[in-house]
Parts: sequence; structure tokens; C-alpha cells
Amino acid sequence: MTITAEPTPVVDEVLEKALGGERISDGEAVALLRSRDLVEIGRVAGEVRNRMTDPSKVTFIVDRNVNYTNLCVTDCDFCAFYRRPGDTREGYLLPKPVIYKKIEETLAIGGTGLLMQGGHHPDLAIDYYEDLFRSIKARYKIHLHALSPPEIQHIARRSKLTVPETLTRLRDAGLDSVPGGGAEILVDRVRAIIAPKKTKSEEWLDVMRQAHRLGMSTTATMMYGHVETLEERVEHMRKVRALQDELRGFRAFISWTFQRDGNRMDDMVSDDAMPTSFDYLLTQAVSRIYLDNVPHIQSSWVTQGMKVGQVALGFGADDMGSVMIEENVVSAAGTTHRTTTDELVHLIKALGKTPVQRDTLYREVRVFD
Repeated sequence: MTITAEPTPVVDEVLEKALGGERISDGEAVALLRSRDLVEIGRVAGEVRNRMTDPSKVTFIVDRNVNYTNLCVTDCDFCAFYRRPGDTREGYLLPKPVIYKKIEETLAIGGTGLLMQGGHHPDLAIDYYEDLFRSIKARYKIHLHALSPPEIQHIARRSKLTVPETLTRLRDAGLDSVPGGGAEILVDRVRAIIAPKKTKSEEWLDVMRQAHRLGMSTTATMMYGHVETLEERVEHMRKVRALQDELRGFRAFISWTFQRDGNRMDDMVSDDAMPTSFDYLLTQAVSRIYLDNVPHIQSSWVTQGMKVGQVALGFGADDMGSVMIEENVVSAAGTTHRTTTDELVHLIKALGKTPVQRDTLYREVRVFD
């Protein structure tokens, strides 16, 4: 579906509509992005956030992002993390004992989840993942939030299975929920430029649809600020909102800006066109207003840094994401930010909010009064 041109709505009217509980249209969302009226849009996004989640609390999770392999056949231009199969110098597949040690370190500091994603490894079929997940679950009480839709599609193809069969077997082996990675922009024109070998938009959505039908909770993401238009940014959100209307399986939306160091898109996006913190806050605020059926909006301090991540809590976000003991993909593209539970608690309290450690499914683990 292509967003058709509409008369440019008056921003005040769109915001009044949102405050009145009405759903804003695609064209109205584009108008908000184009207006650059960050303060007013942010204020309304904050009001919407306060209606959807407890306004006195800000949540975060303690988990670990384990990238089990960086070997990948998909060759995405924006990715500085992957290595081609056969790269014996920098390519890797983590052995089980290393993964176990990472889990033990996570549990030791009060972590509750393992976010596990990697490349599209040419040699790994479903039996590898079933064995790995079962061995983890036999040893540790931890939530497995693992395998993005492109990875699941790759496993299905490699194993000659359907996506529902693949998801059912992975779930039975211990997969608890599916992260929203690999979405980038859910518009095939954009995907053909930045990731031509990766899942198409409808394929990504269908993996999520099948997961939701199996009762699995997932997240949705958006990586923007490269070759997409504002209309295509909203088209991405429209597809997420439509699937959420259908099955209500997305628990959170996380957006972040393109990071260009060390990848082949460095010369595709000029210095002037690189998204700023202003662009980030505006896009997040519009996403909170537009995605009226997604419960949580997560701040992306991993790409923006802690200060902007904190500010984002006033622009529609209710969650600070993960302490993220380990992160490799964004840092490979030249952006490295780290934090601790103590720092997140301090930043949240500085805003007059109550910090709450949650688990992957947004259940309270610990309240920091």
C-alpha cells in the first residue's frame, strides 16, 4: 500500500485529534514529522504515554545481547558486524560453554533474559537451535528472546520447513519470544537498496504474524535515517499498526537511527542527511502518537547516548530498554554506549519517576523506591 497525498493538516488539529483519543492517519503522521514542531508533538506524545502506561514509573530490563555468530550470507550494506562464511580470522560461532558462561554472568547480576541474535549462518539448520535452546533451558531459568524474523526465515529455508513449523519447533525447544530485528524499513524499495538479499517486508510481517498466532509475544523495530522518505517511515509504522490490530502480539516498539561507520552505506548518506537527536526525538514522539495499539515505546540510548535516552522519556517513551551487559552490532558501526542498573535508576529518579526493573514481558521484577 502506498500512502496517498492528503492536504497538509494543521499540526494543532492533528494533536487535538490524538489527545481526544482518535487515531491519526498516515498523512497526518507525515505532517507531524514534516512540521518539525518537536516541543508540541513531544508534549502530546507524553500525554498519550501517560494514558497507556503508569505515568509515575519508567521500566528497564537487565539482560544480555548474545550474538552467537557473525557469519552471514545476507551482505546487508548497513551492517558492520557480519563476516562472510569462510572468514577464519574474524568469523565465529560461539561454543556452548561460552554461551553458558555469558548466561551465568547475566544471572549473577540479577538479569532475567537472553537476547540472542546472529548472522544467517549457511550451515545451521533447525536442529542446531533446538539443541542449543534445550540445553540452555535444562541448565538455567532464563527467558529466551531470540532469533529475528530474517533468521527464522533463513532457518526455515535451510531446514526445508514452513515458518509455522519452524516457530512451533523452536518454541517447543525453549524459544519464549521473538525480537523485532531485521525490520529496518518495511518498504521493499528501501530494502532493495540497503539489504537486497534479506526478507521482504511481507515476509518479515508474516513471521511475526505466525509467531503471534502461536501465542508468542514479540517486539517491533525501525532503523531509519538512511535512504527512506518520511512517507516510507510512516508506511513502516502503518504496517506494524495494522498487524497489531489483527493479532495484538507486539508488546513494544523500538526505533533507532542509522549508524554508518564501518559499513558500505557510508557514502550513501551525506553528513547533512545523517539523522540528529532532534530527528530521533521527533520520530519517537510521532511513533507514540501513531501506534495507538502498541503498549510500550522504548528509548534507544544504545544509539543516542544516555542523555538523549533520558530526554526521550519526555517524548513518548516509557521504557529505557536494557542495561545490555553486552552489545556488538551497533558498536561495530562506531557507536558504543554502556550503562549499569545504578546509572539507569539514577537517571530515572532524576526525572521524578520510579524506576522499575521488568522482565522481557514487562512484568515487574524489582521496584526502586
